Amino acid sequence: MRTTHSMPINTVSTAIEPPLSEAAAEAWIPRTCFKNGPPSQIGVELELLVVDARHPDGLAAHYPGHRHPELLLDLAAGGGLDGQLTVEPGGQVELSSRPGPTVAQTVDVVRRDLAVLRARAARSGARLIGFGVDPVRPPVRIVDQPRYEAMEHYFGSWGSAGRVMMCSTASVQVNVEAGVWPAQSNGARRPAHPRIGRPAGSSAPAPLRGIRQRWDLLHAIGPALVAAFANSPRRAGRPTGWKSTRQAVWMRLDPARTGVPSIPPGEDVEWAFARWALDAPLLLVRRDHAPWTAPAGVSFRQWLRLGRSVVPDRHPPTHDDLAYHLTTLFPQVRPRGHLEVRFIDAQPGQWWTVPPAVIAALLDDERAADRARHACEPVEGRWRDAARAGMDDAELAGAATQLLEIAVSALRAAPANTWLAGQVEGYLERWTARGRCPADDPLAGFTGPTSLRSNGIQGDEQS
Repeated sequence: MRTTHSMPINTVSTAIEPPLSEAAAEAWIPRTCFKNGPPSQIGVELELLVVDARHPDGLAAHYPGHRHPELLLDLAAGGGLDGQLTVEPGGQVELSSRPGPTVAQTVDVVRRDLAVLRARAARSGARLIGFGVDPVRPPVRIVDQPRYEAMEHYFGSWGSAGRVMMCSTASVQVNVEAGVWPAQSNGARRPAHPRIGRPAGSSAPAPLRGIRQRWDLLHAIGPALVAAFANSPRRAGRPTGWKSTRQAVWMRLDPARTGVPSIPPGEDVEWAFARWALDAPLLLVRRDHAPWTAPAGVSFRQWLRLGRSVVPDRHPPTHDDLAYHLTTLFPQVRPRGHLEVRFIDAQPGQWWTVPPAVIAALLDDERAADRARHACEPVEGRWRDAARAGMDDAELAGAATQLLEIAVSALRAAPANTWLAGQVEGYLERWTARGRCPADDPLAGFTGPTSLRSNGIQGDEQS
């Protein structure tokens, strides 16, 4: 996928930039967050919890915070990783792939990287496991950086959910191309694109290419996939009443920067997102020698308009500040040049391969996409029900089963994807077709080695 403006998440821009106008910001967001071009690549980001494998209580033990820097060095030692390794505030390890030309190639590269990481983790007395929320341990922030200090302060208004989100959650994120702009939108002329379908004489399926088509499909199938892949039913050692507690945590946080941005009738998604992003409150303001906390209730748009009268100790915002502000927004699907699908819980064992396979299969085949939209019509927008009930809801279970079956058919149409079709079929047989999701598996009392085996985690190092 095409790269977008990015920067390290804990730096302050030292470049002298002219102040950014509101009109320039409104124009910059669509062309930066929705890169224009035919879809061609896919990426995967895996977040995994870190368990102290040497502790007799298994899942109940945090990997010692003072050993995390050494663990990260051990994980990166010797190179050999194709993707990028980072750490989340609570010590969760994140592996981000480079964009690959096909889902099969991307998943295969990530599998190799993950095998290397798990072997290195084992040598350091750690285990990397897949749960959407840590089922036992309390949230503990081990990364001491201005960004996370400001984030913890900001989300403190929503109780404990902010700390849990930062320190105890993990996901499978799938990154797909944004797609092709329409020829004209919101009064702004854009480059025209010929209709791109199947090559002459080819029976290959045509991928879904329009930005709005791809955006709408990802949101339409979202609740059914949340239900199918729910894997966080417990926190602090007790059932929470939610199949995806991770989704429940996000739903408790600032609605102005989470969830699904509203798109009024007749407005293109790129412009609707730009409006939503500028109206979101400032989560932080970067400073060289002071905390990054932001003035309460001030939106980025207000900072653009009012400058030092609302943020007196900083120069007016620049493009760099706007780019950073966008990293503090957490919708279900986040446009970052590409579209980052954020709503899927981390998965046990090797099953993280299934969400990217399903999403790619539906986006890469217009016929599969049409069938998927039809299957999900009864459950569109039911994010909360999906998080709470998972596959216990008959409508969501029916839609989820159809989605995975459609994905299997689409994957089998390409010989290179046959092994991924087998992965999706295996997931169907183990959970979805039986009206179950990983959240329905017991954890055998949460502690000790048996708790890892019962959730399919014991095989993680080999996956």
